Amino acid sequence: MGRSSNGALVILAFFAIYVIWGSTYLLNKIAVLELPPFMLASFRFTTAGLLIFILAKILGIKITITKKQLLNTIIAGFLFLSFGNGVVVWALRYVDTGFAALEISAQPLIILLLMRILQGKKIQPMSVVGVVFGVIGIYLLVSQKQIINKEDSILGMVMIFFCMLSWAYGSLFVSKADLPANYFVNTGYQMFTGGIILALMSLGFGENWTSPLVWSVKVQGVMLLLVVFGSILAFTSFNYLLKSVSPEKVATSTYVNPIVALILGRYFLNEQITVQSIVAAIVLLTGVYFINTKKTLAIFERFKR
Repeated sequence: MGRSSNGALVILAFFAIYVIWGSTYLLNKIAVLELPPFMLASFRFTTAGLLIFILAKILGIKITITKKQLLNTIIAGFLFLSFGNGVVVWALRYVDTGFAALEISAQPLIILLLMRILQGKKIQPMSVVGVVFGVIGIYLLVSQKQIINKEDSILGMVMIFFCMLSWAYGSLFVSKADLPANYFVNTGYQMFTGGIILALMSLGFGENWTSPLVWSVKVQGVMLLLVVFGSILAFTSFNYLLKSVSPEKVATSTYVNPIVALILGRYFLNEQITVQSIVAAIVLLTGVYFINTKKTLAIFERFKR
């Protein structure tokens, strides 16, 4: 019964990081057109963190953690949220939502290479094929004239790449770090500390803070979705999966995120989907498939037995 229950939790958690996170590109794009990026991200994560602590108190969950765990949550919060997410929100001012999601879909390649460099893990022959496809896909994606010619688009692409490095390293760090055993509490501390760091970044860049009461109704609604679903639900699922399955398996969310982002960006923001972007997506995701397909199937096989 326990194994079946765990299997259901894993599947639901994957749905959250696949589909809900795929929609956050659109939500952030809508909000960042009206709000400063670091203020937006700080408000989102700090609010989500506080709500998690309140819910934990109501549910009788202890939120006390050790100094080591606090330090590790601060590091994870910075890698995932302050830099890994905050700078992506900033970059969305200069690149389309689908393009950002497609570039980030190369994350499993980055994780694989970091595991080789930092942990000495051997890259399997099929994964080497995946890396080749991934490199070709990224080249096809970023070499499009209509994208490169956009103002500051190259800067946006470069910063998203650094965000991928931050997120990939964070995934490896969290998989082995001493963190709060309760995934809900772990998420709360990462959200709150990451949000505070983002607030300091916002002040450092001289962003103008405004009250949610003066935001448009559309942005208020977007922020509510980002806090409740994109932050609390999806990020708790993400932390749960990092402790339940390997980092490469968690990175398979990049199969679905770009597709969701492309469809929503096209439908709601009328963003252009070029033929070259579609070809790049197919090549890039084929590379991710070669890296992860057997490992992904193993998740479900493990819980069917």
